[in-house]
Amino acid sequence: QVQLVESGGGLVQAGESLRLSCVASGGIFRNYAMGWFRHAPGQDRDFVAGITGNGRDTYYSDSVKGRFTISRDAAKTTVNLQMNSLQPEDTAVYYCAAGMNVFEVSKASRVRSWGQGTQVTVSS
Repeated sequence: QVQLVESGGGLVQAGESLRLSCVASGGIFRNYAMGWFRHAPGQDRDFVAGITGNGRDTYYSDSVKGRFTISRDAAKTTVNLQMNSLQPEDTAVYYCAAGMNVFEVSKASRVRSWGQGTQVTVSS
C-alpha cells in the first residue's frame, strides 16, 4: 500500500496561486493513478483532478478546469497540483489520493490510499 504525504497548503488572497505536492512511498509509483480531492465543511469529499500512471492523461472537475493543473514527477515520486486564480470557494482541506487507475481516483469511495490532508484557505 502506497503512503502519501502532502505539503504546500496555506492562506492566500483571492486571485493568488498555490502549489500542492504529494510524495508517494512504499509502492511502484508508475503503477498508480493519482488524484486530488477536497473537503470543505458540510460538504462531501469531492474529486478535483486526476492523472494516469504514465502521466499522459489528466482529468479535472468542472469547477477547477482551466485554473488547476495536475502533474507528476516519476523521479521524485511526486504528484503536484498547481492552483491559479484561487477563489474563496476553493477553501478546503485538500487530499492526495492513489488508486490502480483513474476510475479509482475519480470517486472518494474507490480510492485505495489517502494522504493526511493539507488546508487551503482563500480570503476574499
